[in-house]
Amino acid sequence: MKKAKRSSIASTEMKIFPYVMIAPNLLIFLIFIAVPAVFGLVYSLTDWGGIGELNFIGFANYAELFTDRRFWISMRQTFLYAIISLPLIMVVSLLLATLLVKSIHGRGFFRAVFYWPSMISYIVVGLLFQFIFGDSTGIINYLLSTMGLPEVTWFTNSITAMAVVVLATVWSRTGFYMVTFISGLQSIDDTYYEAAEVDGASPMRKFFSITLPLLKPTMFLVMILSFIDLFKQYGLVITMTNGGPAGATKFAVQYIYEEAFQKFRLGYASALSMVTMLILAILTLLQFKLNNGGAIDD
Repeated sequence: MKKAKRSSIASTEMKIFPYVMIAPNLLIFLIFIAVPAVFGLVYSLTDWGGIGELNFIGFANYAELFTDRRFWISMRQTFLYAIISLPLIMVVSLLLATLLVKSIHGRGFFRAVFYWPSMISYIVVGLLFQFIFGDSTGIINYLLSTMGLPEVTWFTNSITAMAVVVLATVWSRTGFYMVTFISGLQSIDDTYYEAAEVDGASPMRKFFSITLPLLKPTMFLVMILSFIDLFKQYGLVITMTNGGPAGATKFAVQYIYEEAFQKFRLGYASALSMVTMLILAILTLLQFKLNNGGAIDD
């Protein structure tokens, strides 16, 4: 009877244990994501300016944002930025991971060197690239002038400004996703490559026929995380270009910030946030659908 009682207690503990393990993450999710989202939804139905009572105005904020040309331009710029940056981040991080997963001399050192930029704050990265590419105070323009070459107006031209923002993003995030790809590459069984070598497969054939298909779950994870990270970009751009020139690098989050904390239209900014979150959720679900949730094809 005692044995049966101990068995029952152990069974109950095993059922409770998973919930105990996820409780901290669930608590963080509720406090920092779920609850603020609910408050944001409530504020989006008001004309609250940050002080005073909440005046319910229904869906007036949503009706306004659908005709807000500046918001949709910032959303277009956000899409452009994400579409350019995402493939570059994935390709460069996968290339680095493929090179550094091999047994080469100094592998640990090079991994640390490429991972280090991902530990730097976006704001610091923005200031660093402003120091390098600044139109009047940048190192590159100084070197060009000393060689008698014309200076480049990096941040006063919309194309070059976006290019520098993309470059800074790729530089600062590649190392993080490189580590993720290294983990995925190390999980691939060596027997696949041994069998391919017996059949006389070239390195390129092994990469496209073995590595890429078996790396699909990792690639899907990197794509989702990177896309979300890019879509809510703010710190890097605000310190580097402040959305310029002429709004060419002003993304959705910066526009929402300006509406909330410069114009003190927190109700309207909350509506913008809700729509942005909805767009991001739809695009993420679409990626899940198109990629079959990252599952490996049979």
